[in-house]
Amino acid sequence: MAVADYILQKIQGKKIVILGFGKEGVSTYRFIRKYFPDMPLTIADGNANLRTDEFDDPNIRFVTGEGYDQNLNDYDLIFKTPGISFNKVNYWIETERITSQTNLFLEAYHQQVIGVTGTKGKSTTASLIYHILHEAGRDVLLAGNIGVPFFDIIEQMTDKTLVVAELSAHQLEFVQCSPDYAVLLNLYQEHLDHFNSFNNYQIAKMNITKFQKYENFFVYNGDDEHIPELMKRFEYNRTRCIFGTKPYNGLYACCSERVIHFANNGHVEDEYDLRYYQNLPGTHNYYNIMAAIAICRQVGLSHDDIMGGLRTFKGLPNRIEFVGQFNGISFYNDSISTIPEATIAAVKALRKVGTLIIGGYDRGIEYSILIDFLRDNPVPNIAFTGPAGKRIFDEWKPQGNLPEQYILEDDFSKIVDFAFEKTEESRIVLLSPAAASYDQFKNFEERGRVFKQLIIEKSKTIQQ
Repeated sequence: MAVADYILQKIQGKKIVILGFGKEGVSTYRFIRKYFPDMPLTIADGNANLRTDEFDDPNIRFVTGEGYDQNLNDYDLIFKTPGISFNKVNYWIETERITSQTNLFLEAYHQQVIGVTGTKGKSTTASLIYHILHEAGRDVLLAGNIGVPFFDIIEQMTDKTLVVAELSAHQLEFVQCSPDYAVLLNLYQEHLDHFNSFNNYQIAKMNITKFQKYENFFVYNGDDEHIPELMKRFEYNRTRCIFGTKPYNGLYACCSERVIHFANNGHVEDEYDLRYYQNLPGTHNYYNIMAAIAICRQVGLSHDDIMGGLRTFKGLPNRIEFVGQFNGISFYNDSISTIPEATIAAVKALRKVGTLIIGGYDRGIEYSILIDFLRDNPVPNIAFTGPAGKRIFDEWKPQGNLPEQYILEDDFSKIVDFAFEKTEESRIVLLSPAAASYDQFKNFEERGRVFKQLIIEKSKTIQQ
């Protein structure tokens, strides 16, 4: 389809700075250059070693390193990329100047967007919705925090295209429009280094529904500790579907004995029997499935279409991903789990965990819930890694009841050696860190990839 005039009108004639020059920043630059080849642009990035020599563009100005985020009010539009934080900016930035790909894309295409957010599960749920719609023959694209910038898909769209958008709190922080279809899966403490407080983080997440109208559709987790209270606090009046483990007023979904029931004011309208569905293990994934089914029903898919998509969905890497069985030990990569609640869910899902690997970059989140869980549900062997692992160990040790075998180790090759040596046959080794990866990895994907590679290398050595 032709690029929305709205986006081009927003950009035309403006003095623009692209703040952050990673994947989305480069995408924004290329988009603007395609339609405005001579427009003066400023690229601002904190990386003093940013490669700028490859851009043969006389109308581009680079500001890099310390001070890259100064004088932002000199620009009409500040294209903020998700990784940029204003925490250390020592002056007031006029918020009406702040925009992003997410904001402009939602303002132009909100009627076609299915937005999915939540602290955990958003990639799985967005991918599942996309898969079900695609398998049913719908014109659908997947973009956003999943790794595809919104501006990169515009030319693939028609007026009939649905866009499943995985949306992070960073992307939602400054938006002024919500998608017509929205999902909020859960809210746990995360990214407090960016948002300064859990309250700020929750408010950013709630932007996925803040600007919706009554006729729009909002799907949310009624069992979550925080979301129902936020709905009351903001008095949002939406067409909604609540999902959880019990009935609710209005339209709701609940799961009992691995059967999902969709009902309206107590009248069951449909049931989805997942007793033989093994693709997404764990109770936490039933929440993701309920949310996905709710959206697919709302956009008109039949029961058979939805079940057909569920049966063929294979899950995503780094999310309780089965790596393989070696020496009778099963290895699982759950590197995506960067908060305690996700690690607890993974241990519950797999049940026979013999060795658990936890820790990484310490963002200052609360670990008492994880320590209490592991004391009540002992895992025989635990590897504590990184600053977060050290803090978990230090907080746990005075309470007693440490695991039978444990190590404090940052070298993942030694951690894998420990896992092979200490884990009993028929038990599970689980990487589920409850912490970010930035202490020694670029991202959680790299952490998972290194973990899998070390396991395969170690297994080959043993077999020789």
